[in-house]
Amino acid sequence: MSGLVNTLVIVAVVALVIVRQFRTTRLDSGRRWWLVPTVLAVIALREPGVLDAHHPVASALLLGAELLIGLVTGVGWAWTSRIWAEADGGVWTRSTGSSVAVWAVGIALRVALFALGAVLGIHQHTSALLLALAGTLLVRSGIMVWRARSLERPAEAAAAYRDGTARPAWKERV
Repeated sequence: MSGLVNTLVIVAVVALVIVRQFRTTRLDSGRRWWLVPTVLAVIALREPGVLDAHHPVASALLLGAELLIGLVTGVGWAWTSRIWAEADGGVWTRSTGSSVAVWAVGIALRVALFALGAVLGIHQHTSALLLALAGTLLVRSGIMVWRARSLERPAEAAAAYRDGTARPAWKERV
């Protein structure tokens, strides 16, 4: 894929993530939470220009720093998100104001890293940013699923059926 397509994918994913993070959403730990980050990583790694051929060591260091920033951003985002269980056993999540600060610091560090690479004359491909975004989403999703599984569910969800089994609540659609 070209750099323009990668940039459009990055902008679309970031916009989707930012819009969704401030809505209360149900967290389904049984889903394939790792699928979207894996697809993004595959797209990023298919590109041959992840490392600059003229500066391979410096380029690899910048890529490593980019990945580290992405992983730390994912951890910070996951731990600043609010998570709770409802009476029906459903787990819900919503990002907080601290999550905005985590994203702002992560973006500022990435811009500084890109500026450093530009000053050093290192060509940086959008694949590095896409790979770091995949790492951010993977770490955040993994921590959120772990947190959801460690939540203590309300007792009413199981007690309603008197057999100790929690079942999802039926929702009618009109």
